[in-house]
Amino acid sequence: MASGPPADRGLSGAEVAERVGDGRVNRVPRAPTRTLGQIVRANALTPVNAIIGSLLVLILIAAPGPDALFAGVVISNTIIGVVQELRARRALERLAVLDVSLARVVRDGRVEEIPFEEVVADEVIELRPGDQAGVDGEVLSSDGLEVNEALLTGESDPVLKPPGDSVLSGSFVVAGNGRMRASRIGAAAYATSLAEEARRFQLVDSELRSGVNLILRWLTWIIPPLAVLLLVVLLGFGEDWRDALRDTVAASVAMVPDGLVLLTSIAFIVGILELARRRALARELASVELLARVDVLCLDKTGTITTGEISFSGLTPLGSASRGEVEDALAALAAADPNPNATLAAIAASLPDPPSGWEVTETVPFSSARGWSAARVGGRGTFLLGAPEALGAPDDVIARVGDEAAEGRRIVLLARAGQPPTDGVLPPDRVPLALISLEDEVRPDAADILAYFAAQGIALKVISGDHPATAAAVARRAGVPGAGDGVDARELPGGVEAMAEMLERRTVFGRVSPHRKQAMIAALQSRGHTVAMTGDGVNDVLALKDADMGIAMGDGSDATRAVAEIVLLDNRFESLPVVLAAGRRVINNIERVANLFVAKATYAVLLTALTIAFAVEFPFLPRQLTLVGTFSIGVPGFLLAMAPNARRAEPGFIHRVLRFSIPAGIVAGLLTFAAYEWLRHDGLSLAEARSAATLVLLGIGLVILARLARPLTPWRLGLVAAMLASYLVVLYTPPLRDFFLLELPDHRVWATVAVAVGAATAILHLGPRLVASWGEGDRLQALPPVEAPAPSRAPH
Repeated sequence: MASGPPADRGLSGAEVAERVGDGRVNRVPRAPTRTLGQIVRANALTPVNAIIGSLLVLILIAAPGPDALFAGVVISNTIIGVVQELRARRALERLAVLDVSLARVVRDGRVEEIPFEEVVADEVIELRPGDQAGVDGEVLSSDGLEVNEALLTGESDPVLKPPGDSVLSGSFVVAGNGRMRASRIGAAAYATSLAEEARRFQLVDSELRSGVNLILRWLTWIIPPLAVLLLVVLLGFGEDWRDALRDTVAASVAMVPDGLVLLTSIAFIVGILELARRRALARELASVELLARVDVLCLDKTGTITTGEISFSGLTPLGSASRGEVEDALAALAAADPNPNATLAAIAASLPDPPSGWEVTETVPFSSARGWSAARVGGRGTFLLGAPEALGAPDDVIARVGDEAAEGRRIVLLARAGQPPTDGVLPPDRVPLALISLEDEVRPDAADILAYFAAQGIALKVISGDHPATAAAVARRAGVPGAGDGVDARELPGGVEAMAEMLERRTVFGRVSPHRKQAMIAALQSRGHTVAMTGDGVNDVLALKDADMGIAMGDGSDATRAVAEIVLLDNRFESLPVVLAAGRRVINNIERVANLFVAKATYAVLLTALTIAFAVEFPFLPRQLTLVGTFSIGVPGFLLAMAPNARRAEPGFIHRVLRFSIPAGIVAGLLTFAAYEWLRHDGLSLAEARSAATLVLLGIGLVILARLARPLTPWRLGLVAAMLASYLVVLYTPPLRDFFLLELPDHRVWATVAVAVGAATAILHLGPRLVASWGEGDRLQALPPVEAPAPSRAPH
């Protein structure tokens, strides 16, 4: 073993100062956020801004002036994106400070808690159950120290770590305790970036973002050749090159969904900020979306349904054991364990100190894998405390355990043996001494929250390490639908399909080992479910890691917080409906907005194609399309993206968007072009026909908006009416009308507009059979939002 400070003394203050001065501190290059320069570049140098910027250059060459108004989207996209991301960065950094991991170090013979970033080389670090190693090191002392390296190797079996063995960062302690010397710190550590990567602010991939990017990729293939072809046709038609280029720019701008990416990012970031206000730390932007897609929520009973606090409720001596002897033995066990688990701590809180003559000479710390702990008392034998099944209790004792557990109490068994355990194997001469009863405290808001999730169509599964009857009783007290009787997870079938079938039919599962939790998550996922898992203990880490979404409590172990997508820093279970509502609002509203932008791109492509086919002037000027886009898409799209919407998210984002927006865009493009051509042949000038086309396209755009905004609540009706009123203000205000080169419509124009908009309304509302596969998309668009009920305790 390498030389260094002894385990009991650690480094001195002078040695720590020397290492800090030399830079041998556990600090690594952080990546929790992008720098200001990176944020500006990421929001300014986007494909959409590049297209719009190129078109701006062309319009400045051909016709500088008001027709360049569309370029404002580049500036607004950049400014709004930068401001929102900076706000999110500040919020995440504030929460990250609250979520910092601490290390217990030994300095000058005293144990201190410091942030892992302040650990120096050769630091002596104390390890206890639930701790995660933040640096690499070698074990100096070990008292049954067992480490799970699943996050590093994928193997879930605990590894015993005697003195001299190495411990890698990213592994976590599951049993025993010990001390290690930090040998590799900072960038040299094996997994030093684990927690920092979890905090990094990045626009990660998701179904929603992937769908938007797919739409953009398609359009980048469609727009350039179509624009070039239009320019050639217009020049061949005899237009002045400036007019031809201006018309081409107008068509191209209309085909670009300029605000879709911005609104998607803003919706994600606003969701993150809302969670931050509830002290819920989302590790990634996509975390907002994940819970909204969940249809199965697996709940770890302790710390989620319950407060995590247990209390001693009584003991029942067995056989010839006396109550006094049992209490003395329990007190000795509690006093001998410097890091008691919750069960032993609850027992110790109700008992006095052990009397003299009960000195513990040897201990075996509790292990969740074994399910028991042991202590040898001089002259009195070995006492074992753990799950009755794990200790091999006789059938009559097991029957009594079942009766107690059915009442919602947790039962542990105290047994005595003549010899201590050997290599984790129980001594054969065990004699049951007493059953100890403990009770869990159910969270006051659990019933309301669980009822809300059930009402939202999310199946609840309680997965607990406790006795099945105990878990079931607590689940019934908390109001879990279909709690019924608990299932012993050890009796679940081994095959994935058979296990999935059982999981579909039953709700509460007890005696679930960490490895079995992981297998249960995989079985649910094999049925196509999107699974979320809540937990706070080391035994939940594997399941949290494999679930589609892991949710950890803020006071949980370092390991659970490191692998979870969302950490509830104040342990408020009632924050979960807020997370769900934020995710559903993002997904559902961006779907509405995407329909608007894709419909716009569709009618723009169609209008361009019709202009080429009929070899006529393009029906719009760039500034007129900017006006239509602002009042029928931009402003209402932004407001709809921020509106409450708690409808359950469904898969198939792209499919639904295309089923609605392409037919709607075709209807808008055909009717607008028909009205434009009709009026041109009826003797209207080009300026008058373009004004009429602008009015027709706006009217049909507002019809599409009204359909997507359903249910038409008063504020949504008001939004549609306000957009129409805004356009009429522009039309009847001479300076604004002249700026956009509009002409006041006469009776022929109003009649044509009325016929075109009326036809669009009839087709979109009354003729779904005319559009292939309209029904499903229409049904999904029409579903009303379901708002979350207020929990029994109002969130802070």
